[in-house]
Parts: sequence; structure tokens; C-alpha cells
Amino acid sequence: MPYETSDFRNGLKVETEGQPFAIVYFQFVKPGKGTAFTRTKLKNLLTGAVIERTYRSGEILAEADVEEHPMQFLYNNGDTYTFMNTETYDQVELQGKMIGDDAKFLMENLDVQVLFYKGRAVNLTLPNFIESKVVQTEPAVKGNTSQGALKGAKLECGAEIMVPLFVDDGDMIKVDTREGGSYVSRIGK
Repeated sequence: MPYETSDFRNGLKVETEGQPFAIVYFQFVKPGKGTAFTRTKLKNLLTGAVIERTYRSGEILAEADVEEHPMQFLYNNGDTYTFMNTETYDQVELQGKMIGDDAKFLMENLDVQVLFYKGRAVNLTLPNFIESKVVQTEPAVKGNTSQGALKGAKLECGAEIMVPLFVDDGDMIKVDTREGGSYVSRIGK
């Protein structure tokens, strides 16, 4: 199904220049003179690169041949990551360069969404939040108690993030995986 500029919305997956893209930003512009147009930022689903494009009102873009399937992370072997479809038990592999920095949040049995383009696994989407155990933190320095003070922590999944001073080794914490990862809360004690 082709999309007109009036159908644009964030997250819409379209194909242009023979590549699949997701719209990450769009703005309808109606100048005083001339025809209206839509300014967009498109994220390439294969490379992760973001490009800017402008489309005149009424232009048509093709729908990208993409599907997302719920899958579970099983293991990694070097730079190859293996996932299993939770419904059919089929397994697929993704290369580390396709996953990028999100690889640091992958733990065994983590449920993710794997993106397929023309039947081939090309990318994944992590859950917005994960729970992980803190395996190593810097000790809190006495007197370093200004509001919002943070220290470095290494998590069981392998990620390194900044956490509040009261978080200790062995604590389970909730982490926001978007934009590189950030501390949300401590889970129980």
C-alpha cells in the first residue's frame, strides 16, 4: 500500500531509494507562496543512518516490506547473536554491526522485536526497560552527597551506566535502554 504525505506519522516504515526507512520526524509546511510540503527525517533500517528529505504534498512513497517478530535472545558466538522466534522456535542470527550499541543490554532469554526486511533479519528493538543486577560499582565518597550525585556501575548484562550513590553491588535495578541506557529505579532490597 503506497503512502501519501498526508499519511506520514512517526514510526511509519517506507521504502525509498531501494532501502527501508522509518520516519523519525516530520513537519508539514504551508508557505505563503508555492505548494505545501513535508519535511522529514528518515532512519535507514539497515544502517541506522538518518537522512533528511522534503516531499511535495501528494507525493507517494512505497510501503517497506518489513515485519517485526517477537524473539528471544539465546546466546552470542563472537560477533554473531542468535535469536529464537517464541512462536515457531525458528532461529535467526544477527551480526554485531547490525545490533550496534544495543548489544550491551542483551541477556539470555531477553524478549526483543527482530525486524525482517524482505524475509531477512536486519535489526532489533530492545524493550524500553530491562532489569539487571549490579556486579560492580564505585564506592560512594563521603561528602559527595550533593543532590543527584552519580557513580559508575557495571551491570550483569555488560552495560556500564551511571547510578545514584545509594546503589550497591548485588542490587537489582531497572534500566531504560533508550539512548544508551540510564538508571530508572532500584528493585527491592
